[in-house]
Amino acid sequence: MTGTLPPAEWTQRSGLAELIAALDGRARFVGGAVRDTLLGLAVKDIDIATPLLPEDVMERLAAVSIKTVPTGIAHGTITAVLPDGPVEITTLRRDVSTDGRRATVAFSDDWKEDAARRDFTINALSADPRTLEVFDYFGGRDDLENLHIRFIGSAGERIAEDHLRIMRYFRFLARFGQQQVDEEAFAACTAAAAKLETLSRERVADELLKLLATEDPRFAIGQMLDAGIFRHIVDNLDGDAGKNINRLVEREQQHQVPPMAIRRLVALLPKQADEAGAIAKSLKLSRKQQRAIDERLLGVQESRGAGSAASLADIRGFAYRTNVECARDAALLFATDSALPELLDALEGWQPPVFPLTGGDLIERGLKPGPVVAKSLAKIESAWIAHGFPDAEWIRQFITEQDLTRLP
Repeated sequence: MTGTLPPAEWTQRSGLAELIAALDGRARFVGGAVRDTLLGLAVKDIDIATPLLPEDVMERLAAVSIKTVPTGIAHGTITAVLPDGPVEITTLRRDVSTDGRRATVAFSDDWKEDAARRDFTINALSADPRTLEVFDYFGGRDDLENLHIRFIGSAGERIAEDHLRIMRYFRFLARFGQQQVDEEAFAACTAAAAKLETLSRERVADELLKLLATEDPRFAIGQMLDAGIFRHIVDNLDGDAGKNINRLVEREQQHQVPPMAIRRLVALLPKQADEAGAIAKSLKLSRKQQRAIDERLLGVQESRGAGSAASLADIRGFAYRTNVECARDAALLFATDSALPELLDALEGWQPPVFPLTGGDLIERGLKPGPVVAKSLAKIESAWIAHGFPDAEWIRQFITEQDLTRLP
């Protein structure tokens, strides 16, 4: 044991005490909840480990009217549904075999053996729910105090068990680590980086986006770029990927813009839509995510259309055609330093107006129904955008001054 958890609101969640009592106290808080509480961070998810078998856990909780869901019962995990949120409960385990992608496990009643399965020392901490005493088998408490991200035991062996731990190392380095790598961990990650190519793209992409969503991933990403790890994740990056991500995060912090993984991914990717799109597809990103990348890359075209590769033309027009969030991101990514404040100010609190004209209005004014109506409407809308979204009177005057039959 090594001290106790400080008082934390999450330990008093409704139904949690009843759950612990139903398990006869044969349970511990594990993982992120313990780690983050010791760091003074907010806790969202609660994980519990127990030597009890999953079926026994479900029976015990059913007896006290706590609903359970067998979310991963084959691997020993069930989810208890409590009023303040779900709690995952997993039976202690030991690895029987691993191949870098998946593990075959057996249930155990040895707390240290279960902790040894975890990746980093800071993630192997556990705490007694009743006394809040902390159990630390591998020096995780000291590592946490020093913000040192270190694998349990041999870094090479831990990575051989699960190659995704390479990505997890850099994510945890970005989230908790100081501006310094653990030499053994970094060497092992670099040596095994090619193994990332054997993993499903969905798993790799998920970890990459989690890394990019951390408060400040610049140091971790820089280390990955220097070690050549990214070439095993995506086909190619922008030639200035490191500079791009550094500038973007600096701008986000300067203008108090919250982190966003997709925005930061665009900073790393080639700025040609077809190349970036191919990478997004190779990572098996969702259609929504791929569309978000495509929209932000339109900002490159906008800036070039303005005659400058570093500024955006008509930021509100761009926001109208895409959305305000996309326009803000494009400005953060591609605008010049001098233009950026004004562009962000132009978007702050702005809502795209509704185009005050319909095809029916044009037909009433003499246009014959058909394709010409849509073409005319589009041309008028383009002029309306270019003039800064003037009112309906401007549109009436514009139409009056035009020959509608020639608009398209």
